[in-house]
Amino acid sequence: EVQLQASGGGLVQAGGSLRLSCLASGFSLDDYTIGWFRQAPGKEREGVGCIHGGNGSPHYADSVKGRFTISRDNAKNTVYLQMNSLKAVDTAVYYCAAGQFRSVEAYEYDIWGQGTLVTVSS
Repeated sequence: EVQLQASGGGLVQAGGSLRLSCLASGFSLDDYTIGWFRQAPGKEREGVGCIHGGNGSPHYADSVKGRFTISRDNAKNTVYLQMNSLKAVDTAVYYCAAGQFRSVEAYEYDIWGQGTLVTVSS
């Protein structure tokens, strides 16, 4: 069964760091681009960034460039979202998803994991 499982959310103070994990099962990370998305209360889902399946190159939304880093461990079939210098506006439910294209648009993604809540206190 093809699945994604996001974890690592929690409560952190502004300026702090948190690392989210996305464990893939039923498929190889080489075959899919894995994207990270977030949805804050009352707002639309927003693309955070992605990592390309073939060459592992990351791509970031402007809102998180320089603060967030996406990486992957193929041996563990896991993609990570390292979040530094967190701000209150980063508070959201974070999701990982798998798709075929290097994109931060949610409609490009076919497989979605459950979300993990990140709360940044100011």
